[in-house]
Amino acid sequence: MGIETTKLWRVGRDYFFITFGMALYAFGFCGFILPEKVVIGGLAGIGTIVYFLTDIPVAITQYALNLLLLAIAYKVVGKQFVLGTIYGATMISVFVGIFQPLLANGFTNEPFMNVVIGGACAGMGVGIAFTHNGSSGGTDIVAAMVSKYTNVTIGRMMLYSDCIIISSSFLIFHQADKVVYGFVVLVLASYMADMVVNTNRQAVQFTIFSKKWEEIATAINNEAHRGCTVLTGMGWYSKQEVKVLLVMCRKIESVTISRIIKSIDPDAFTTQANVNGVYGKGFDELKVKMKAPDHTMVSRQPAPKPSEGITTNIPPKI
Repeated sequence: MGIETTKLWRVGRDYFFITFGMALYAFGFCGFILPEKVVIGGLAGIGTIVYFLTDIPVAITQYALNLLLLAIAYKVVGKQFVLGTIYGATMISVFVGIFQPLLANGFTNEPFMNVVIGGACAGMGVGIAFTHNGSSGGTDIVAAMVSKYTNVTIGRMMLYSDCIIISSSFLIFHQADKVVYGFVVLVLASYMADMVVNTNRQAVQFTIFSKKWEEIATAINNEAHRGCTVLTGMGWYSKQEVKVLLVMCRKIESVTISRIIKSIDPDAFTTQANVNGVYGKGFDELKVKMKAPDHTMVSRQPAPKPSEGITTNIPPKI
């Protein structure tokens, strides 16, 4: 019962934050970007172009294209991808439809400020949704389909698509500054999304080579309260065995680890590398949706028969 309650809470929390993320994206887009007539990437950009050409609301064009792409993706990339995307795609269109008439006049008369604020809000919204297994659809769908049959990565395909959409705005407005603002939003939104996704997961990995490895490992355990893994290696130049310490810690703890190493062995050979995510005890929890086990394959397997003359360890049923 406790496991089911925990799972229900986790799913409900994910959907809440996906909804909040899509609302934040729509607020930034409708309140700051759309009033400046700036075309951004994704289906929101295509919807903007259609809106200024035909007066059809962005939400209608955006959702119609999302449904079309999802229908194609259902056969190409599978049911799981479509189900994981359709909720976010629905929510973003709902909130864009609500906010567009309410925020038509914008908030400030400074184009660059509007672009910066709108791009930051959009990026944060996408990042929040992504960290909770959500997606807004759009060019993500196209990128997923293309990457399945080509060597082009999803990130590169999304970048190509967004650049084409943003550049096409010049054909409508004939204003180079609108194109530049579109690329500013693209860069800023991507940066903010990356910050939201990776800030909580940022960790540091230390690799330490030192003759005083025991003292360093003990000090890291006692003072920094972090564990150490001792690896055995061999220096190829000296042909002698060496001990290597592998330490994982939060980014804010890296200064403490560095001070410990320097205080014990200033000549220690140390490498420090940023790690996007460390999962396990003392760090983050690995959050992924697990597929349900396929019981049909198990049921089809015939029950093993114990050989004659061999005593099994299976206890009798009571």
